[in-house]
Amino acid sequence: MNSQPLGAFRFYDNHPQPADFYEEVLRGLQHRPKFIPPKFFYDEAGSILFDAICELPEYYPTRTEMALLNQHAEEIAELIGKECLLIEPGSGSSQKVRLLLDAFQPAAYMPMDISRNYLMNAAQQLSEEYPWLEVHATCIDFTADMVLHFCPADIHKVAFFPGSSIGNFEPQDAAVFLQKVVKMVGEGGGLLIGVDVKKDKAILDAAYNDSQGITAKFNLNLLSRINQELDGNFDLDAFFHKAYYSPEAGRIEMYLISKTAQVVTIDGQRVSFEEGESIHTENSYKYTIGEFARLAETAGLELVDVWMDKEELFSLHYYQVK
Repeated sequence: MNSQPLGAFRFYDNHPQPADFYEEVLRGLQHRPKFIPPKFFYDEAGSILFDAICELPEYYPTRTEMALLNQHAEEIAELIGKECLLIEPGSGSSQKVRLLLDAFQPAAYMPMDISRNYLMNAAQQLSEEYPWLEVHATCIDFTADMVLHFCPADIHKVAFFPGSSIGNFEPQDAAVFLQKVVKMVGEGGGLLIGVDVKKDKAILDAAYNDSQGITAKFNLNLLSRINQELDGNFDLDAFFHKAYYSPEAGRIEMYLISKTAQVVTIDGQRVSFEEGESIHTENSYKYTIGEFARLAETAGLELVDVWMDKEELFSLHYYQVK
């Protein structure tokens, strides 16, 4: 781990290993059915594409959640209290946390992300915008144990996990992740989390199949990243994006579909595809308020309050460790 002080900004590098990317991709593509974990979407190009998705008219989660954060920031701050250590796993551009900083006045903000350069740039920019705020950025795979390199004694710790990223976990894995959050924030700690809710299939399908094709580019960028970092030879034109909501499973399912029978190599390892064969790249589970509260309870969290928009498209929850 390296720490690099830059005024009120510090950067801690846990050096997530590229070997993990190689091993997990190869293992997933040798599995039947094929899959690649969604955490690998977020190289620098993927992070930029996801930011573009968040601006799309069809993609309601971002604007709805931001409206909730903006509308209820003072109320949330009263629940949490000021001078906390605010920790954001998977922070990306740290766009949403800006809606909270002035209301919360946290003692410090700790963004966590696996994309090193993107995290460095985003965190340093935020530090310049908020010169009063200590920013302790940590490059880490937050699906593993989350290490706090900065944690003053007796500070109140609150995790912020917006964007319904929790939906990308299988429910049992979501419970494990929430247990890690509980361990990280400790007794009396808090979790402010965005959770997408079940709704009309047409709204959900449109959100993951935008008319500009940005979500398709985001999905296909996964193959481009494999080509660049793992010596792969995927032909991106030989695959297409597919996403749909399954009401039975309560989730969006996202795939890359091979247009033809083909053989791809990754660092010399051959991977065969049949025509129409899929790579499962993401699930995004949707929950009712009660379903998610029950899931969080199994991890040791107690629901304090929940906020929803008038159209009931999205929910924002605050939990405390029991």
